[in-house]
Amino acid sequence: MSDDDFDHECGTDAGSGAERTFAPLPPPPGRGFAVSWWGRAWLKALEDTALDGQQLKKGRRLAREGGVGAVSVRPGRITAVVRDRDGTDHRSDVLLQELSDEAWDHFLGMAVDRAGHIAALLDREMPPLLVEDAAGAGVDLLPGIGDLEPECTCGTWDHCPHSGALCYQVARLLDEDPFVLLLMRGRGERRLLDELQVRSAARAVRGAKGGDAPEGGDREGYGVPAGEAFAGGSILPPLPAPPAAPEGPGLPPSLDTEAGPPPGLDPAALEVLAADSAVRAHRMLVEALAPGHERQPVAVGLTAEQDAVRLAADARPEPSIAARLATGSGRPRAELEAAVRAWRYGGVAALAVLDEVWDPDPESLARARARLASAWEEGERPPLRAGRARWTVAGADVQLRYDRDGRWWPYRKERGRWTPAGPADDDPASALAGVLAGASAGS
Repeated sequence: MSDDDFDHECGTDAGSGAERTFAPLPPPPGRGFAVSWWGRAWLKALEDTALDGQQLKKGRRLAREGGVGAVSVRPGRITAVVRDRDGTDHRSDVLLQELSDEAWDHFLGMAVDRAGHIAALLDREMPPLLVEDAAGAGVDLLPGIGDLEPECTCGTWDHCPHSGALCYQVARLLDEDPFVLLLMRGRGERRLLDELQVRSAARAVRGAKGGDAPEGGDREGYGVPAGEAFAGGSILPPLPAPPAAPEGPGLPPSLDTEAGPPPGLDPAALEVLAADSAVRAHRMLVEALAPGHERQPVAVGLTAEQDAVRLAADARPEPSIAARLATGSGRPRAELEAAVRAWRYGGVAALAVLDEVWDPDPESLARARARLASAWEEGERPPLRAGRARWTVAGADVQLRYDRDGRWWPYRKERGRWTPAGPADDDPASALAGVLAGASAGS
């Protein structure tokens, strides 16, 4: 089939390159929507940047059921009528920002500079490496977060199942012709190839004259030499102030996608790690922007066992993930629960108190005894049995533990195990008061 025949059948105007219309496609066979690299790359970008995974899943189902009609593609917009599961038709549009003339200039310059790219494009092929090299030139071809703006007659202000179905259908269009992506970004195939040919011919003429760069001071499109930029010194504008930290970490990704996970990969565990990374990154950013951050001590790195306890405490994972974290922490599952409680009360220091049994030196022991003697009014102190750095209340399943920094940690015996019962306190009476009150109430 010739190009003209294809354009006529699809109702397109290839000469202008302003719009192409694709006939409705039958429901996709198998599990996946896309088979080509470009189709799969579009789906990955779509799913990675989706803010509402549930709407996207509903849209995927509509597209799989053949609910998407003919798709019109033009610069900055894709349009289709999408039939809902109840038979209602909705016109759905998805807008994608067109590249500026400057961005297209960078893209075309990059393509001409790479012999493989210019040859492939002029042969009506789009190599996958084009995305990476375009990004290196400052041009993003695939959509990022917030790039796909929906408009639908169903009235939903954000992405709805209809716009989601349309986005999934685009992956199948890219299987047929990856140049659809460039049309969405603002250049039809015919215009793009014409501009590439002009640039390629101009480059060949410059090369024949002995150099690619223009002679003299006209270096438009070739940037500024680094030496000249640094020589500018005080004439350069000052750097802007750093942006404020976001109010909270970003939403964790959803890995419930069309493609199944590769062997050995647990999506649920990966989602926990991704969400944890987002929370930690946000916390680090907030701390870095806080006044006086440069004077704070460098945080001590965690061992793998300590980090497993931290992750279990922060993520509150489902039982299967918690069991894996227990193994990583070197503890049975029941002991992990006590370690998690300790972590929430005091991090690494509280974990050390849970695990460590130590004998205070005479000087430390004397300080601890003096503190115990002065903490209560005469006759009010409960009877305590001393054992190394631990003092257990006689007749009660309550204990005080003394750490190497001179702080007191309350413990309570539960199901035959000593477990942390509160944060540390410099005053043993205060540390013990809440635990004793709880023990009395429980009895």
